[in-house]
Amino acid sequence: MKRYFFVLLIVLSHFVQAQNQVLEAVDSESLGIKGAILNREIDKIMEQAIDSTAFPGGQILLAKDGKVFFHRAYGYHTYSKAREVQLTDIYDLASVTKTTAATLALMKLYDDGLFDPDQTMGFYFPKVAKGKKKDLVMRDVLAHQAGLRAWIPYWSESQNKKGKFKSKTVSSDSSANYPFRLSESDLFMHKDFIEKKIYKMIKKSKVSDDKSYLYSGLTFYLIPELVERLTDKTFDQYLQEQFYGPLGSKTMGFNPTDRFVLDEIVPTEVDSFFRMQTLHGVVHDEGAAMMKGVSGNAGLFSNAMDLAKVYQMLLNDGVYDGKQYLKPSTIEEFTRCQFCESGNRRGLGWDKPLVDYRFNASSVARGASPESYGHTGYTGTLVWADPKNDLLFVFLSNRVHPTRDSRKIYELNVRPRIHNLVYDLFRIGQEGTYTIGQHWD
Repeated sequence: MKRYFFVLLIVLSHFVQAQNQVLEAVDSESLGIKGAILNREIDKIMEQAIDSTAFPGGQILLAKDGKVFFHRAYGYHTYSKAREVQLTDIYDLASVTKTTAATLALMKLYDDGLFDPDQTMGFYFPKVAKGKKKDLVMRDVLAHQAGLRAWIPYWSESQNKKGKFKSKTVSSDSSANYPFRLSESDLFMHKDFIEKKIYKMIKKSKVSDDKSYLYSGLTFYLIPELVERLTDKTFDQYLQEQFYGPLGSKTMGFNPTDRFVLDEIVPTEVDSFFRMQTLHGVVHDEGAAMMKGVSGNAGLFSNAMDLAKVYQMLLNDGVYDGKQYLKPSTIEEFTRCQFCESGNRRGLGWDKPLVDYRFNASSVARGASPESYGHTGYTGTLVWADPKNDLLFVFLSNRVHPTRDSRKIYELNVRPRIHNLVYDLFRIGQEGTYTIGQHWD
């Protein structure tokens, strides 16, 4: 009986510890991973990438069991090398916004009985979801297999054939009808542009009868308005109150120049076709810019540590520092592969490992478990959480600087090489020595 009681105390102790788990820095050797090899190999990959102009710099964070065993900054903000990247610097997360803002909000609404993924698009977005869109099931929509158009270039579709902006879209002059400045450019958006143009373009977009997987960001433009309608809080306010503030993710949020100086924010592209400026402290994505910087599709900024706090909370079954943010069942439901049987790897809003792994086509490691989930961002970002291995990988860069045309981050397989390295090193610790990278292709 005493032995049983002692075992029970140990189990309860581990449970309480897990429930209060927060990220803490440790030496990698304490986790059985060879620090000298880890540092050398990641340094080598990052130096090659920077020297090859895949990106000017970046941040990497790796955590196991809630313990941060690698957290480094590399390179510079730009190729001018005027400012080195600091661990506190803030990056444009691009489509990582889809999971860290829009999907996170839907998960909380699901917890509170305000969102049902098996309800229709017409039910949640009655003004926009007309015709075929009306009957699309949100589960299919969030798994990117509803037949929606992949994307709409709102800025260019607002122009006529001569390249001039159409009436009631964008103007070069500020006025009562054009009060919203687009980023820091000399362009001003019409006061009704979001409601009368963006939503209208989504409403008029065609729905394909082919329901196979096609990544689409259209619905993520609508989610902020849904959140506001259901909670009486603006999208950014809701996320700040429910997640970012309590988690202590101080750098995470939209429109970062409202809170931080430019030197703390890493620039993205030199925009030579729309805003005609270096995009610095403003969202890179044109559609999110036309949503005044607050969108479910893109627009979120953060440093690696503050992003990691959100994902460690998810790995902790919805708990961080003793506070319950989401139910474990909600996390499991949203992050599971919804339609693997048809070859679609996606969860509800979440990306998942390829059903059939191919190194050159994947952003993550071969060893990432089927339970793992995360998302990439167009600006050169990635976050990936593996609950089976309790492993977290955060990678931030500005690969679109100075131009989005650079694809070297993909050609060099920077992110999957680092991710594979980590899984390899944990196997070395468990099984003995073998050649690094032998499982990468």
